[in-house]
Amino acid sequence: MKISDNTSIAMPMRNLISIVVAVAVGVWAYFGIVERINTLETSKQLMEADLLKKAEQTPKNLEMLMLIEMNAKILEKHQVQLDDNIHTQVMLNEANKKIEKLQEDVEKLIRNGSGH
Repeated sequence: MKISDNTSIAMPMRNLISIVVAVAVGVWAYFGIVERINTLETSKQLMEADLLKKAEQTPKNLEMLMLIEMNAKILEKHQVQLDDNIHTQVMLNEANKKIEKLQEDVEKLIRNGSGH
């Protein structure tokens, strides 16, 4: 059999339509897969970019945590001083009561001594 540009092929129309439909479905499936791969790659790149941005913020977060820790230590020191001052205030109140009682006792003694 010799094949040239003038060679004719006899084929039923049904077979020709099925071949065209099969090629169309194959092309549609190929472009669907390519589109899905592009979508996944784009979302991956966006996620990596977000992760890089978050990684760049890490030193800032560490600095904030260090500042919070430092402030917590200062707060603890102030609380200790405040507690000490409260105890001192209680002791001063007790001392004032004793002083007032001593003043009353001295006044009684002075009155009793001058009445003699």
